[in-house]
Amino acid sequence: MLIDMRTYRCRPGSIKKHLALYEKLGKTAQTKHLGQPLAYMQCESGNPNEYVHMWIYENAGDREQKRALMWADPDWINYTQESAKLGALESQTNQLMTPVNFFSLPTKLG
Repeated sequence: MLIDMRTYRCRPGSIKKHLALYEKLGKTAQTKHLGQPLAYMQCESGNPNEYVHMWIYENAGDREQKRALMWADPDWINYTQESAKLGALESQTNQLMTPVNFFSLPTKLG
């Protein structure tokens, strides 16, 4: 199992608009290809302009295939273009992680 953990930082005052745009245009297109995320969270403490989401994949090949299909989807492309127009995102970091053997994660993918 491979977890793709992504942390995004928005410009101050823009996170609500950014998340609303994702909910309206991005969520359906993304989950159509990646399934439901393990988590999609915004900060309650720390930097209020950050949010994190985590996606579960079987392995790197599964991740590559699903993300390629997503990036070929006109609805996802439209969302990314509208997000760029909004200009809310300042930065993004990705971490590919694997679970430790003494805690289990949900096994259902998608």
